[in-house]
Parts: sequence; C-alpha cells; structure tokens
Amino acid sequence: MKPFELIERLHNREYTEELKLLYGADEKALYPQRERYISAIRHFEEHFPSRDDIHIFSAPGRSEIGGNHTDHQHGCALAAAVNLDAVAVVAFHDDGVIRLQSEGYGMSVVDLSDLSVHEEEKGSSIAIIRGIVARFARMGVKVGGFDAYTISDVLSGSGLSSSAAFETLLGTIIDIRYNDCKAGEIEIAKIGQYAENVYFGKGSGLLDQMVCSVGGFVFIDFNDTENPRVEKHDFDFEKAGYNLCITDTKGSHSDLTEDYVAVPAEMKSVAACFGKEYLRQVDEKEFFKAIPSLHGKVNDRAILRAIHFFGENSRAILEADALERGDIERFFTLYRQSAASSANLLQNLYSTSKPTAQGIPLALAVSRLVLGEYGAVRVHGGGFAGTIQAFVPVDKTAEYVRRMDALFGDGSCYVLRIRPVGGIQVV
Repeated sequence: MKPFELIERLHNREYTEELKLLYGADEKALYPQRERYISAIRHFEEHFPSRDDIHIFSAPGRSEIGGNHTDHQHGCALAAAVNLDAVAVVAFHDDGVIRLQSEGYGMSVVDLSDLSVHEEEKGSSIAIIRGIVARFARMGVKVGGFDAYTISDVLSGSGLSSSAAFETLLGTIIDIRYNDCKAGEIEIAKIGQYAENVYFGKGSGLLDQMVCSVGGFVFIDFNDTENPRVEKHDFDFEKAGYNLCITDTKGSHSDLTEDYVAVPAEMKSVAACFGKEYLRQVDEKEFFKAIPSLHGKVNDRAILRAIHFFGENSRAILEADALERGDIERFFTLYRQSAASSANLLQNLYSTSKPTAQGIPLALAVSRLVLGEYGAVRVHGGGFAGTIQAFVPVDKTAEYVRRMDALFGDGSCYVLRIRPVGGIQVV
C-alpha cells in the first residue's frame, strides 16, 4: 500500500479492529496509536522516499509475572506480553541489503551476502539484524532485502524487554515475508536468542523472546532449553477489576553488572556441590537436607538464593494454574509470597555496592501504603534498580499513579494491559 493511502486510511479510522487487538478498545488509547503510526510512516518516507509499497509490523514488550531469576537455572517462569510495542514500517525489495532506521538512532545497513559474525558489531542493532538473517539462512530460508523505519515505546532498561521486542519484530517480518510463517512463534523466539547470544554478544536466556513472540500470559518450563514447554493462558485482569502498573524508579543500572552476574553464579555454585550445572538438575529434597553441610562450602547468600529458586520455581507453576482456574485470590497469595522471597532470599531490591540508593524498596513501601490489603506489588525483572510491578484495583489506579508520579516524576508510572498476541503484521 502506498504511504499516503495508508495515512489516509488511518485518519479515517480504518484498521480499528486490528489496533484494538494490540492496544485495547478505549479511543483514548487508539487515537495516539493512529498518530504514532502516521508519524512513523512519514519518517519512513523521509528516509526511503523511493519506496511506495509499505507494510506495518508490531511486536510487544513483556512483563515478568512469576519466576524471578528462575530461567537461567532451567526453571519455570510466568510472564505476559504488554501493550507497549516496537513497530516497523517496511518496504520489501531485491537489493540484497537490509536498511533499518530506528527512531533516535543511526541507520543500520546489513549486506545479505555477508552473514558472518563481526566482532566489531557486537552490542549493536546491526549485529542483531545480521544474526537473525543468518539463523534463517541456516534454516534454508532465502531472505530478501527490505527498508524499515522502527519506533518503540518499550522502555529501555525497564525489564520490559525492548531488545527482545526488536528481535521478535525482525523475526516476524522475515518469517511472514520470506518463510510463509513456517518458523512460528517458538522458533522466532529461538532465532532472536541466537542472534543476541552469538552476534550481539549477550548471554541471555529465552524467556524474554518467548513471551514477546507468543503473546498473552505465557508459562514456560525451561527444563529442556532446546524444546521448552510453553503454555498460553488467558486471564483478563481488567475484567477482574485490576490494572497492571509498572513504575520506573529512575534507578541507574550502571555499575550493576556484578550484582546481576552474581545471582546465576551463586546458584550454580550450590548446584556444583551436587555435581550439577543448574539448580533445576538438583533434587529439591536433597538440597534442603544438605543445607547444614552446604554452610561453609558456599557463601550464605548463595544458599538463600537457592532456597528462593526452589520456592519460586514451584510458585510459577501454581500461579499459572491459578490463572487457568480464574482464582485471582490464590494468584495474589502466591504473588505476594514471590515478592517476599525476592526481597528476603534472592535479595535483588538494591545493590549492596549502593546501599543508600533504594528506589525499589521505597516504591514498594509507598505502594503498600496506597494499596493496603488490595492488589499486590513486587520488584520487576532483574531487580537491583529500575522498576516495580503492581496489580492495582481499577478504582485505586488514578491515586496510585498520582502517588508514584509524585515520588519519581511525572510519567514514571505506566498503566498497561496484557496484549493477547505476539509478533504480528498489522497492515
């Protein structure tokens, strides 16, 4: 479709059903999305003026619900796709190159005749693009070229997985256009992880990509990392009377690498005492029986973090079951137990290297003052700095947002909804 024609159709409120699926039925949410799409199309025209047949794709961010720091130990996790997303305006061609302009960044250009790993590209968007194409090529897919302009409102560094949304977006574009959708949601997630691990140079797990690609509430068992068990669950928190809120506490993630690395390293140190690589391979009963003998072999925090893993792994399974049964009170009971375990056993609310920077504990304390006995709140994502997550009663949401914004600045608190689909072609 020609750019001007698509802009006119968006102005005329066409594609309303497609947008409702992604952003909800409220016109207050749909109007800014139409304007966002129109702006992206116009920016596409500025960068690629010769292209006159465009398509639009979208991939969501995600929010972890249960299973805090379990995936890297091959455990179970529960997460959900959200209505913040990465969007691409795309024109396909046969130039043998991918040109991608992301809002606020420089142009990424990948020659499709060279799909080797480039060490100098690691840590860049170019590396992700090249890695995803390379993985499809290894699957026997002949990937053609395209030009794209991308925008994203998935908060970077917030635990909402902006990088996984970008990877899912690219994988979805290629799978739909050049592979007749044969890869599918789970394989697209694996392709994104491959690109991130091998080409980008980051040793991430598969949780983020899987949830962004599958959409909705997703339970994942990583016991077999090559073939994880994936279950999609449907539960409407809005209909149940709650909003999902994410608050950015504005804490810096700089100099926190040691904190993040220590979590899986300490868990693995406990597993090693049993001759295993990951805690999921350790018999839970044997672990608890062996705690006295572990004391002195590994540090105390490692033992506490292992206790967290076994409890959290079981809770993720039970939380998914509670949602499947529509038992929201049981879900909130488990959710609060998870929050306490992250705080007391996993200990990822703040960095011990920055003991006075406690934005997350402060946000949790104020949240509980506002919520009282209603709803629930916990640290979000990897922790140590960044965001908290809360399920807030609808009638308390306005007050909650006001209190969080007063604490951390206007626009710090985001009211989100669960997005039922993952990567998708919108137009």
